Parts: sequence; C-alpha cells; structure tokens
Amino acid sequence: MKINADFSKPVVVHSDQLEWQSSPMKGVERRMLDRIGEEVARATTIVRYAPGSHFSAHTHTGGEEFIVLDGVFQDEHGDFPAGTYVRNPPTTSHIPGSETGCTIFVKLWQFDPADRTQFSKNMEAEIGAPVDGVATAKLHENDREIVTYSQLDADATLTSEAQGGIELLVIEGWVTTNDELLARHDWLRLPEGHRLSLTAGDDGAEIWMKTGHLRFARSPTL
Repeated sequence: MKINADFSKPVVVHSDQLEWQSSPMKGVERRMLDRIGEEVARATTIVRYAPGSHFSAHTHTGGEEFIVLDGVFQDEHGDFPAGTYVRNPPTTSHIPGSETGCTIFVKLWQFDPADRTQFSKNMEAEIGAPVDGVATAKLHENDREIVTYSQLDADATLTSEAQGGIELLVIEGWVTTNDELLARHDWLRLPEGHRLSLTAGDDGAEIWMKTGHLRFARSPTL
C-alpha cells in the first residue's frame, strides 16, 4: 500500500474528510495520512481508540512516536492524557489501549535504528516565552530531526526554512498557508527546499511540527 508516498511533493490532508478505517483490532480505527507498506508500514496516521479497546502486545522494531489529541492513552508504562508527546524507540514494546477512549497522531518506522531514547512529555509544560505571538517548546532534537510544539496567538505568523523537509499537524484552531485553510487535525508535509509560512486564525492555533526528517524517509526493513 502506498499513500502520499512521494516525498518530493507537497501534501495537504484535511483529515476530517477521510473515512475511519478499521484496524486488525476491534474498536481501533484509523485515518491514514501517509503510508508505505501493509500492516507493517512506514506510516503517519490518526488513530481512534473506542472506550475499553486495546491493541495486542507488540514491539516497535522501527520505533513509534505519537501525540495524544484527546482522551487518555494507556499502556503498562502509564496514563498519557491529551497534550502528551511520547517517543518509543526501536526495541521497545507495550500493550496500548484506552479505558475511556482516545485519539492519537502516530508515526511508525521513522526512527534512527540506533535511537534508544524513550520518553514522554507534557507539551504545554515545555512551552517557552512567546516571541511575536508564537510560543514554542522543543520536544526533541538530534542530527536527523527537530520536533516542536507551538502556540500561536490570533493572527500570529510561524515561518520555517528548515532543511530536510517540514511536516506539521494542526492540533487546535486553524491557520492559513498559501491561501489554504488548515483546520483542527489537518496535516501538511513540505519537501526539502520549500519554505513554510502560516498565519493563525482568530482564536489562535496549536501546531506540532517536525523538520529535517524527510531526508531519511524510507520503506521499513522487514
């Protein structure tokens, strides 16, 4: 399966226009944003857990990172409420689920194979002082990528000329970029060489962003 698999082209996905698709586990549904592969895949996905649903135990051979968008995600490592950013590197394993239900934005098979740094962060607790209406938290950085969370005041502008590609998810609010409106849970991916400039709407916006990583985009090694 290939979905938005050409990393040389800009992509915008309005996720609320996608149908929820069933996963192999009852009560777990997904909206696929990009994907190379079948059930084992390099994938970027919005996943919804119904109350009381669980996935079976599994190991993240290619790593996993996710944001909890609403509800509470749970595994044997703890409870992760909305606003949590989690990195589970290669070789980690867990039994994910949610007693109350939750929605997450998750990326699979996109780690450096040698990465072993596992952590979770409350994104808002990491936020810095605003500059020109934009307050940003640096969630993760290595020689492959930088991951940030930003809060934008109404009409504030966020720009980036990062090398290696840019990817973002609108967590809350809405923004405009290149005359296109991106609303809650919409997703944008820009290849290397593209400049990002977006402006927040009347109520501001919250943005998760990753830069630099598209230089290393590849299919999973099975």
